[in-house]
Amino acid sequence: MFHQTPQVTTSTTTFGYIHSVETCGTVDGPGIRFVIFATGCPLRCLYCSNPDCRYLENGKKVSVDELIAEIQKYTSYMKASGGGVTISGGEPLYQPEFIREIFRRCQELGIHTALDTSGFCNLEIAKPVFEFVDLVLLDIKSFDSATYTKVTGVDIEPTLIIAKYLSEIKKPTWIRFVLVPGLTNEVENIQGLADFVAKLDNVERLDVLPFHKMGEYKWEELGYEYKLKETPTPTPEEVEQALAIFRNKGIPTF
Repeated sequence: MFHQTPQVTTSTTTFGYIHSVETCGTVDGPGIRFVIFATGCPLRCLYCSNPDCRYLENGKKVSVDELIAEIQKYTSYMKASGGGVTISGGEPLYQPEFIREIFRRCQELGIHTALDTSGFCNLEIAKPVFEFVDLVLLDIKSFDSATYTKVTGVDIEPTLIIAKYLSEIKKPTWIRFVLVPGLTNEVENIQGLADFVAKLDNVERLDVLPFHKMGEYKWEELGYEYKLKETPTPTPEEVEQALAIFRNKGIPTF
């Protein structure tokens, strides 16, 4: 079942919860990005790099006005590089009204907007957010449904519904797939994802992201059990094999 937490709204501004910001990000969309990490997430991904973003209350309550004021300090860097603002998490769609208002204000200022999401959200709740998004970074963590649930703790179907909707409205999208040895690297799983993505009309690129353990220390600090301690990083050959499957379907890969 979806759980959406209402945001605190007044007549003048909207409030939400964030973990932190990165002022000069270069991996979450084109150009130099102002990246906002929102808190709250219904997924429990085994390899999550931001487990400290799981719960809304772990974040700092901020207003959209505060964030926009901070964003405007970096406008020249973003525009000169073809960058903009990216909202990641956590799962941004956990706070839809807050995220929508940030993006709406950014677009008023002519700032490019990107949403980094798992797509685990009721489509009708997500639609008003997509209205003010220039680019979606959609994480599809597996195509095999059983593997997807093992990785995330939730069902894949909402993500596939959102992926199809983004294609219908021709919303520019980058697909992200994390390659995890012994978990998501089965050829049949990758082939299934390639077949699905090849049918979409809006995908500009697909990124194969090698599994890493950079967030493991956070799990330990929070007292969570990190179940992928013995999982290796994929070899360059394994990454290339996955890339080749996507390329064979005509999907631009990075």
